[in-house]
Amino acid sequence: MIALRGVHKTFGKKPAVVNLDLAVPHGEIFGLLGHNGAGKSTAIGMMLGQVWPDSGEVKLFGLDVLTQRQSALQKVGAIFETPVFYDYLSGRRNLEIFSQYTAPTPPARVREIIDWVGLTGREQHLVRTYSHGMRTRLALAQALLPAPELLILDEPGDGLDPEGIHEMRHTILRLHRELGLTILLSSHLLTEVEQLCTRIAVMNQGRKVFEGPLDTIKGAQNLVRLRAGDFAQAVQLLQGENLITGSRDGQFISLAAGVGTDQIVRRLVESGIAVHEIAREEETLEGFYLALMKKDSKS
Repeated sequence: MIALRGVHKTFGKKPAVVNLDLAVPHGEIFGLLGHNGAGKSTAIGMMLGQVWPDSGEVKLFGLDVLTQRQSALQKVGAIFETPVFYDYLSGRRNLEIFSQYTAPTPPARVREIIDWVGLTGREQHLVRTYSHGMRTRLALAQALLPAPELLILDEPGDGLDPEGIHEMRHTILRLHRELGLTILLSSHLLTEVEQLCTRIAVMNQGRKVFEGPLDTIKGAQNLVRLRAGDFAQAVQLLQGENLITGSRDGQFISLAAGVGTDQIVRRLVESGIAVHEIAREEETLEGFYLALMKKDSKS
């Protein structure tokens, strides 16, 4: 659905995206993560043909965005950067005007979209009276006008209150489930990404530092919380005997394949290191992300 290969973009002397490869399969909700300035928005801008790469290949639906922009973006809807509306017009009139930029949209379709995003009853109100959350819903309605198969959302929860974030999450899940949309979601709200996405990529300083299924993050780390009399000494011992593959935050260890917590306890007790607590811990996206950023900053 989305394929970037060897994409590079520099603004002045500052590299924004460096040798980026990215693949978003059909039917997934795919999360694109990274700090501010990591290159996420630049990458999305290139997907939408609004930013020109210095080199590399950007394709949507197998079509080159650089040479076949109109055809490549025909089935794409997006919320990108700050949406601009005519504040002195109603939400519905804004949608009717925007539909002329893509393809004429029947009134029944406009009504359906308004209902999809939860603006029914407020569609005739002037946009200047809309709250931030309502403007976000209107932006999503605009993205749905061309009846897209691919939806690209750049920070859709930015600035929303907890209730608005909750509503946006359920709207995205409904669009994916009932309309079968492929969704690329760029967000710094890690808990939302964890609840929405099936696969993620992480960017840092313009480079991709991770890409893979979200469930492998939780399952592959084999993470254990350990409270020991001397944590640093315990880690040194266990690593020296290849019982663990690493440690984190002064309280977590990652077990080597095939190693159980009973082996860890036995070996530490044999070495005179007191064990106060040991328990398996499911890795969270937040923990994985922060550890990944810390590791990448040292490399």
